Amino acid sequence: MYAIIVDGGRQYRVEPGMEVDVDFREVPAGENITFEKVLAVSGDDGLKLGAPTLDGATVTASILGAKQGKKVYVQKFRRRKNSKRRTGHRQIYTRVRIEEIAGV
Repeated sequence: MYAIIVDGGRQYRVEPGMEVDVDFREVPAGENITFEKVLAVSGDDGLKLGAPTLDGATVTASILGAKQGKKVYVQKFRRRKNSKRRTGHRQIYTRVRIEEIAGV
């Protein structure tokens, strides 16, 4: 059984027990979160597609904590001007474990 959910403008294919990094939320670890924008649910009785979302379908996940992503370097360089700049950025994500997919 799997579901396709939308969070933060991105789509995720999730299954129960799977760990996913979603956009950062200031919610303590151990809390539950519910994703209500479910695009599709696949189960024993086939695939159910929404138009655009399924009414009544939810995905429940428990929050494991915050996590930092990979470091991304940004370099700016102007030739013949002796001008260089290098900065880095690490995005913060919230790691969640998918607990339950409640389909229609």
